[in-house]
Amino acid sequence: MAPHQIGIIGLGKIAQDQHLPVIKANPDFELLAVASQRGLKPDEAKYSFQDYRDLLKIPEVEAVSICTPPQVRHQIARDALLAGKSVLLEKPPAATLSELEDLKELAAKVGRVVFTTWHAQYNKAVEEAKKALAGWTIKRLLVTWKEDVRHWHPGQQWIWQAGGFGVFDPGINALSIVTRIMPEPVFIKTSNLEFPANRDAPIAAHLTFSMSHGQGDLEAVFDWRQTGPQTWDIEVETEAGLSLKLSHGGSCLEIGGRQVVQEEPAEYQGIYRRFDELLNTRQSEVDDAPFRLVGDAFMVGKRVQVDAFED
Repeated sequence: MAPHQIGIIGLGKIAQDQHLPVIKANPDFELLAVASQRGLKPDEAKYSFQDYRDLLKIPEVEAVSICTPPQVRHQIARDALLAGKSVLLEKPPAATLSELEDLKELAAKVGRVVFTTWHAQYNKAVEEAKKALAGWTIKRLLVTWKEDVRHWHPGQQWIWQAGGFGVFDPGINALSIVTRIMPEPVFIKTSNLEFPANRDAPIAAHLTFSMSHGQGDLEAVFDWRQTGPQTWDIEVETEAGLSLKLSHGGSCLEIGGRQVVQEEPAEYQGIYRRFDELLNTRQSEVDDAPFRLVGDAFMVGKRVQVDAFED
């Protein structure tokens, strides 16, 4: 089959670090066009635009990867679907759950694909953890997701604005793993959100969870103020005594203290393999479970004001 002609809308850090090289290395895709408000023009693309609407006018473009901040993604995705393009959505997929539901319904109406991508789920270790936990009752869950915002989001102001998600921009990666591996759904029980005095999005959060069955010790700690080594760990223990730990963002897995999986992340390679499958079968894939947990964390969240944050 001929490769899918694809465009990228939004050429920020994630598009440059992941989408561009992964598309280039995948023979099932050909990067035809990009749209960048800053006027970036990668060599891989035949066409470059500042206005994404000009990109959508190219009839050969079959699909677009939307890598903009979430606040503007809904309108862009709607325009793309109405222009006959299928859509890959970077995480978080939209600014609100209602926007995502609208895109799902519109894609079905116009016969195009919409694909929510949760890159952390595409680690082999995550799938192995899911298999190991299947059928067990969970006694303990501890998510520790701490990183340095100055390193990963230097100078980016949209993440601190309302709808930018703050610490949940990385934290939703952890929640996407939780919703993937847990043998039953978890719910937000309590949520303490730390907002810098000069920002509209949280810099840290502490969540506790509940489940329909049992009363486990389930919590998550997110913090954007950690310097030095970064921490992306998920520890789980079952009532039967099985213990496992996912580390390095979900790329490594220990079960009972024994290393089971230790691989370099290849998350975006997995995303584009899946997108190829969805495009070939004309099937959408919309997973809103991680997104709902973030929405619930804000809905029941207790706001705690902390010191102002400066880049």
